[in-house]
Amino acid sequence: MMVAVETVAGVYTVDVEADRVVDFVGGAAIDPPPAPHVDLPLLIAAAAEGSTVVAVVKRRPPLVVSYDAGRTWREAGGGLPPGTAVAIADGDPDRIAFATSSRIYVSSDGGRFWRGLEPELEGVLRIGWMD
Repeated sequence: MMVAVETVAGVYTVDVEADRVVDFVGGAAIDPPPAPHVDLPLLIAAAAEGSTVVAVVKRRPPLVVSYDAGRTWREAGGGLPPGTAVAIADGDPDRIAFATSSRIYVSSDGGRFWRGLEPELEGVLRIGWMD
């Protein structure tokens, strides 16, 4: 599984399973998927796949997750630092990537548990799954 991480320096490709940077493409940008409409205060970023919606908010914890297209929400990411971006894998709403300004965290269970990846990348702007 790979994630593309757009930073102020360019786009990095990170292998989630090997926990390492694989490639760097200076100046390239990740095309953001259409953001779902979520009427949440302090919204920073949001991503959706099917009826799962994950939003990065400017508060603690930094994530809220909905499994019913935004009708109800639950807090997620307790213990995670403030975020800048989020991505849900196409066809697999349990696979979520969350970015802070310098680290990437991944969840394979819909945002219940998170694992921080080793590489630190300064100035993270966007993130996206590569499948």
